[in-house]
Amino acid sequence: MTFQPTPKRLGLACALLATLLLAGCGTGPTASAPPAGSVPGQLSNVSVPTSAPAQSPSPQPRSSDAATARDYRRDAARHVYDANRERIYPGKLPPVLYAVGTLQVYLDAGGKVTSMHWMRAPQHAPEVIAEIERTVLAAAPYPAPTRMGTVIWTDTWLWDRDKGGRFQLDTLTEGQQ
Repeated sequence: MTFQPTPKRLGLACALLATLLLAGCGTGPTASAPPAGSVPGQLSNVSVPTSAPAQSPSPQPRSSDAATARDYRRDAARHVYDANRERIYPGKLPPVLYAVGTLQVYLDAGGKVTSMHWMRAPQHAPEVIAEIERTVLAAAPYPAPTRMGTVIWTDTWLWDRDKGGRFQLDTLTEGQQ
């Protein structure tokens, strides 16, 4: 069976792509600081390690010279990729993904995660939600947003289960097959 592009299918594909792109563009409301030692996500509370570093320490980031949250996305995404090289899906993603979720990560002036909010959580895959939140926290601190002070980094996580839980971020994706 071959895929025949029709105006309806092309329109649906364009609408889906526009939705994913727009979901990652907003900066959203400012966040208040969470209680010490925790970073609340929408669906779970994730504790911030207070003494021991993550299993594989995150590379020490350079500061970001981005002037807008949209510009900052590339710096944050590159930082996550550098901290998770073995977990990044190589090449084009398959046409059907296990999970797609859009997460806002609130960062202070030093690049520390203060809170997280799911704009679109993959509720059918709670293990992916938890793993994305752990991945975000393990990669901290992020590049310090020197020109903005604080920033809300919004990105869409594209998750493939077949390759052992590998992912790409929409900001740096190589596309789909």
